[in-house]
Amino acid sequence: MAPRWKGKGSEAKALADPMSKIVLELQSSLTQSEAHALLSGCSALLAVEAEQTDLLNRACLGRPIVTAEKDKQWFQLGMEEAFYLSHSLKCLRIVGEDNCPINNEELWQYMNSKKRTFPLFYKAYSHLRERNWVVRSGSQYGVDFVAYRHHPSLVHAEYAVLVLSEGDDDANGRLRVWSDFHCTIRLCGSVAKTLLVLNISKNGQGTVSPSCLEHYAVEERTIMRWNPEQCREDQTISENVIKTVSSLQW
Repeated sequence: MAPRWKGKGSEAKALADPMSKIVLELQSSLTQSEAHALLSGCSALLAVEAEQTDLLNRACLGRPIVTAEKDKQWFQLGMEEAFYLSHSLKCLRIVGEDNCPINNEELWQYMNSKKRTFPLFYKAYSHLRERNWVVRSGSQYGVDFVAYRHHPSLVHAEYAVLVLSEGDDDANGRLRVWSDFHCTIRLCGSVAKTLLVLNISKNGQGTVSPSCLEHYAVEERTIMRWNPEQCREDQTISENVIKTVSSLQW
């Protein structure tokens, strides 16, 4: 399925301002300002200046919060977003309510206590982000994430993402029976998205510390519903089967 750009010139804008460049600029800006975010429940609150507000919006990280403050903009970062900026990009410090810094080991334990599937979801999130996909919550589509080729203002989401892991009941509650599988495929088709299943293999590693992420492996599989309209006498049988692709072209 080809990208569905929003309006004339959207693709050119995306090519002129690649996501990799935006994220590098954000990383540099947050590092130089020694930015820190306050851990609050299942999110982190980050106060930034005008330049960083623009970069966070362009990178599609966090959600702006409307406040009465004129000189600062607050952003609410999700768990995966906060840990990605802190652990992977190393450009954000996380502090607790007492304003004391929380290291990555402590933050990892905290995230795990709030969300049992956090290690798997974070591995999937960082896997896509490192390949310059914009990743947002997929709850409105009944999936874990949706992945955009660039900013959502320029292009529609291309993939609906499910995160699975062998032997993990928390992550494997979906697609166990044919009816679930069929409903998911139908839903993805109705919103013009391809179902992307990311199967996370822990390779015998636990979830004690973030170092386990280095040993996790990600298997990518896209699944598309067979379209009976494609079934014609002048086409070969190979064109009329459900397509299952084991890897993506990034």
